[in-house]
Amino acid sequence: MKKNLISLALVSLLASNAAIAASYQEGDFVVRGGATMVAPDDGKAGVYLDGTNSGLEVSVDDNTQLGLNFVYFFDRNWAVEVLAATPFTHDVQLHAGNEETTLAEVTHLPPTVSAIYYFNTGSKFKPYVGAGLNYTVFFDEEFQSGFEEAGFSDLELDGSFGFALQVGADYQLNDKWHVNASARYIDIGTEANFLVADSIKGTADVDVDPMVFSLMLGYKF
Repeated sequence: MKKNLISLALVSLLASNAAIAASYQEGDFVVRGGATMVAPDDGKAGVYLDGTNSGLEVSVDDNTQLGLNFVYFFDRNWAVEVLAATPFTHDVQLHAGNEETTLAEVTHLPPTVSAIYYFNTGSKFKPYVGAGLNYTVFFDEEFQSGFEEAGFSDLELDGSFGFALQVGADYQLNDKWHVNASARYIDIGTEANFLVADSIKGTADVDVDPMVFSLMLGYKF
């Protein structure tokens, strides 16, 4: 009797683990939410005034926001993913030699659609790779008050269309819930345009090209 109970417990445990480790299936829909950090390339872009290199440079700081993720599975391996988030707001730093100051603040949204491929592991750990397209829209571009008083105005950043690459993994907590971690590179480049003293045209070609890191909790419908 005791052996039968032990055998039954082992069978139940194995069945439970098999259910948790089961692959995604056609028609599964996953929603995730959590922290997403956009870490722009740490390179600097030159600032031009009326087409002449001013010797000044700009760079963009990191920012973390609420990230959202929606995934639809076509079969056990292939899925389409949409990355969304609350708007990211970045400080734009102005570099003059060894001096650095905050020049402006810009806000953007980088929605990204990717095709992703899940590897068959037969375990709770489910890694994947993905590639897709991104469109980033910039808005609420504002110079810091000190620069506005100095005559800087009309800051505007062009929208950006580019590719995205990612790696990630889910770790199943049970048959519905999982923890997700991902890292992706997004090709984002923009031209910043502004005026100085209402007549001098300023430009800077900024390669944002961020790494985007996410840690999320997901639920499968």
